[in-house]
Amino acid sequence: MSRAFVNEDNAADQANAPIERQVSDQPNYVTASGLAQLQARVHELQRLHSEESARNDAADKQRLADLERDLRYFNQRLKSAHEIAPASSTQTVQIGSWVTYADDQGHEQRVQLVGEDQADAARGLINWGSPLGRALLGAQLGDEVLWVRPAGDLQVEIIRIEPAYTTP
Repeated sequence: MSRAFVNEDNAADQANAPIERQVSDQPNYVTASGLAQLQARVHELQRLHSEESARNDAADKQRLADLERDLRYFNQRLKSAHEIAPASSTQTVQIGSWVTYADDQGHEQRVQLVGEDQADAARGLINWGSPLGRALLGAQLGDEVLWVRPAGDLQVEIIRIEPAYTTP
């Protein structure tokens, strides 16, 4: 067999290989809820991979490759997770705190600082390492902090800090 055919086969395999998910350089601090979500995600991916693998020759090779990639990523995230103690202060913003802040127009927003994999802006869950998370983290009740944003910097005042166990 010609080397050209071997190289074409390898090129075809590489073209179908899923792009690896990038792991963040920031420490992987997680809340208890975030850790449980990571564990559930790994368990679900393992289940799906087992089911697809059990199909033997009928298995969807691309789906298997995608599941294996996601398993590598979430297993790594689980191994690097550092569970933090639940936020308990009503005076200092911590990872896990619910924070209500107001802009200079008086518009209030309530968010919780969480780990990267738990972040969900639509639910008010923001990554502690995001620009807003970094601006809020460690701030005190009544502080004004600068939120550096692509749309322009915004000064916000922290008007309420609630422990992690409260919900919106």
